[in-house]
Amino acid sequence: MVVGGVWLVRISMFWEWISPYSRASYVARAFSCQWIPNSYCSKKYVLILISCTIVVFLASMRWQRPAENQIKGEISEARSDMKLLSPEKYKSLFTYNGIWLAPIPQCECAEVDHVHVYQMEDYIDKKDLASIKERRQREFEHYQKRYPSMTQDLIIAKPNVPLSYPIQGVQVMPLHTVMIPGLGLHGVTEEKYQVILRASLGTLDTLADVSDDVVRGRGKKELLILTSDVELLNFILEHVTYTSVVYQLTAVDMMSFESRDHVVQFPVIIWQPSLPKLFDPGADRKIRSLVTITTKTFLRYHKLRLLIKSIRQYYPDIKIIVADDSEVPEKIIDENVEHYIMPFGKGWFAGRNLAISQVTTKYYLWVDDDFFFTENTKIEKLLDVLERTNLDMVGGSVNGNTYSFQLLYEQGDDSGCLHLRYGSFHKLEGFPNCVVTSGVVNFYLAHTDKSRHVGYDPLLQRVAHSEFFMDGLGILLVGSCTDVSISHQAHNPTSDPNLTKVEEQYKKFRTNTQAQVQFKLSLHYFKNQLKCYSRR
Repeated sequence: MVVGGVWLVRISMFWEWISPYSRASYVARAFSCQWIPNSYCSKKYVLILISCTIVVFLASMRWQRPAENQIKGEISEARSDMKLLSPEKYKSLFTYNGIWLAPIPQCECAEVDHVHVYQMEDYIDKKDLASIKERRQREFEHYQKRYPSMTQDLIIAKPNVPLSYPIQGVQVMPLHTVMIPGLGLHGVTEEKYQVILRASLGTLDTLADVSDDVVRGRGKKELLILTSDVELLNFILEHVTYTSVVYQLTAVDMMSFESRDHVVQFPVIIWQPSLPKLFDPGADRKIRSLVTITTKTFLRYHKLRLLIKSIRQYYPDIKIIVADDSEVPEKIIDENVEHYIMPFGKGWFAGRNLAISQVTTKYYLWVDDDFFFTENTKIEKLLDVLERTNLDMVGGSVNGNTYSFQLLYEQGDDSGCLHLRYGSFHKLEGFPNCVVTSGVVNFYLAHTDKSRHVGYDPLLQRVAHSEFFMDGLGILLVGSCTDVSISHQAHNPTSDPNLTKVEEQYKKFRTNTQAQVQFKLSLHYFKNQLKCYSRR
């Protein structure tokens, strides 16, 4: 500031020194002398004026420099304060239910109180681990090709780009054609405008009727537009078409749109929608037209018959489907029971698959063969939840136990970590007794088509339940309600020695062995690409 003041004083003194001519007349004479070489006012006046201007300019620059340096100093000081939070701090910011769910290259299952951790590789025979890992990676890469991510390309709209274009929302079916909306060039004046559009999975054209000199590359993957008329250019761009030429069910074509000095990218989603699969509820929309009850039985016909009797008390004409893998099947006499016989000991999930494969109604209600209907087993309440929400299935309670749990998934670069925590995510809007969760007890009403989509893995023959919801993660939206319940038949020893023998035989198949646990965990390692699994 002081330096600037000194220079201003010197300029003022110089300006006063050039009198006796008035300043205005001096300037006028100086400019007039430029064009009158032999005049009285010589070139010296012009030189004096130019020198004065230079002095003023340099003084102003010197005067501004301290202020600029001060600003730069403040910026530099601010940048020295720019630092990230410590790992401990930002871990606490993004932790849910004790698990850090921010994106990370590698996930871990932490050993903390009351958490059981299973490292999947520990359940693989060491001599086979290398070859299994190689096979798993090969299968995972094939899976990724079949189900490509729809968000694999990051798109950032850069500032001050004169090109208008769609950030998202352009969608086309395989081999179909769509018009690309929003293309345009604005705020740029050029003698000759040139824009280029490029695609990789489709071809480009325009509906505009113009000559080949203006639009080149019709029906190809690169479309070039050359014109001196910006209005015509934007008219052509407004009518650009994209035609898919590769038959893929799901793919993303990252298109390029560029002018002379600017390049942008935007996605065109190629997606084949599936046909709806609708179930006719009938004109009356009665429970029997909407819901089928399904169950799996093994040996315990005395339990099954008691279940059917309780169902008939409240729903006398509803269809019941029974999948049965008993060694010596017994006949079930009931007009509305479909009884399907399976190979002996085929398994729990194989029976579920068989049962729901035969359902012809929109929904199925799953119950275990030792459950018992009561006045609180209101299928209508569960049905109301599914009819009025976007849930795929909703569970009730068994003797007051809802067994709802969360599944939290961490996706690493090479494998994932899955965590099971009991509880729910939040309340289900509009239903005060219901919550949104990941899995429920073995008493639930579900959309038939969605459960068939997930499927029950028949490799899991014994004590399998949560595994279905693991396979359904990202597919099934699940709810749980406490105001609908079913009872569990008593486990009291029977006085009938024959039934006691049946129960003892059943327990041998029901109990999970260490070998079966190891098999299940090794299955998750390969099938679900899991590194570890924890539950609390």
